[in-house]
Amino acid sequence: MITNIIPVSQPALVGNEKTYVIDCLDSNWISSNGKYIHLFEQKFAEYLGVKHALSCCNGTTALHLALLASGVGHGDEVIVPTLTYVATANTVAYTGAQPVLADCEPDTWNIDTAKIEALITTRTKAIIPVPLYGHPCDMDPILDLARRHKLFVIEDAAEALGASYKGRLCGSIADISTFSFYGNKTITTGEGGMVVTNDDELAARIKIFKGQGMDQNRRYWFPQIGYNYRMTNIQAAIGLAQMENVDLFLAKRRTIADMYKLHLADIPGITLPIIKEYAEHSWWMYSILIENEYGQRRDAVMKKLDDYGVETRPFFYPMHIMPVYSGGGSNLDVAVSVAKKGINLPTYYELCEEYIVYIANILRDICKL
Repeated sequence: MITNIIPVSQPALVGNEKTYVIDCLDSNWISSNGKYIHLFEQKFAEYLGVKHALSCCNGTTALHLALLASGVGHGDEVIVPTLTYVATANTVAYTGAQPVLADCEPDTWNIDTAKIEALITTRTKAIIPVPLYGHPCDMDPILDLARRHKLFVIEDAAEALGASYKGRLCGSIADISTFSFYGNKTITTGEGGMVVTNDDELAARIKIFKGQGMDQNRRYWFPQIGYNYRMTNIQAAIGLAQMENVDLFLAKRRTIADMYKLHLADIPGITLPIIKEYAEHSWWMYSILIENEYGQRRDAVMKKLDDYGVETRPFFYPMHIMPVYSGGGSNLDVAVSVAKKGINLPTYYELCEEYIVYIANILRDICKL
């Protein structure tokens, strides 16, 4: 029996992180200026194949900046999936707009594109697709709806670095996309975020908003209200080192997903994640559903795994069952069902096959009961 705790996630600091951080300390460039800010943004933009990558202090502020740059404000509506992390809805509320909640697909767990158009009103300003746990959303129908109704598409790609839709990387498809670099993400800066776009005007607005609203050509002149959403040079130094290994990290996550698929395939009562024909998964998390009678005791399954030293996470609660967003949507039964059954299993760079076999054997024993 493995006696150490197997974490659900942990960062992989296996490259130049320490070297670059020490360089920041030695040079005294530790705040929101310094060479690593530009180098990290440049590296990230090159990886995605986009014109602009603008760093900020976390993934939530990245979403807020994207909404502000898109002109979302009081009286507007923004369509978001009900099955998502709360930041997706919260940032809409920050602007004074109303999150309008959409149900999810039963197989990808992403926003159900067939249910979006019925939610569009004269107040709708944007749609925020979220590639949940790393599986891309079906973007073409969303983009088509947006063009027909003159809406912005803002992809909350916090969990989808390295995922692709029809050969295009998540982050390079929507009007604006956002990423998170929290410690459990594929690459991390501890805290941190990025807003990416190919639109010069949107990028210019984001630069102003994230720097307290200061005119880019007139120091200490503030023509509008802004925010202090900047990333530090130390964070960017870590991010640059992480980006140097992003392909290695993604390859390992795909290997981990293959191992889980192999060792969990014969266990009754478990639904494994699918990959649509249009998608390449980033495997931010390897996520399963505990079905049928086992689904009634999903939390008990998680407790048993915890007893044996395996850390897990439940799926996100749907937004519409939160007190602050209750009444924000209707006909959301699929998301409720999925959320009640979902478990995120350990997924991180140093996870080995021995641990995956151990996790599978525990699940096999539980599901025999």
